[in-house]
Amino acid sequence: MRRALALCAVAGIASSVFAVPASAKVGYYVIRWDNTGICQVWNEDLKYKPFEWGASTYKVVSKPLPTFTAASDQQIKMRAERLCTL
Repeated sequence: MRRALALCAVAGIASSVFAVPASAKVGYYVIRWDNTGICQVWNEDLKYKPFEWGASTYKVVSKPLPTFTAASDQQIKMRAERLCTL
């Protein structure tokens, strides 16, 4: 019984180690809407691009970042530097 439990624990740890690099590939970046100056965090893994309508266009204003938290911190920093309005 103890061996089976230990084997399950090792299998669970091993599977989580293999799952981490797959999620680390997802990148985030900050985009800035030209007509409003609003900056937004965008996920590279989404299958579609931000919807541009009318005079509303966007520009990528950051390098790809590994986590949402890093992208959000970059967005806040850009707001403090007055590069973004919101």
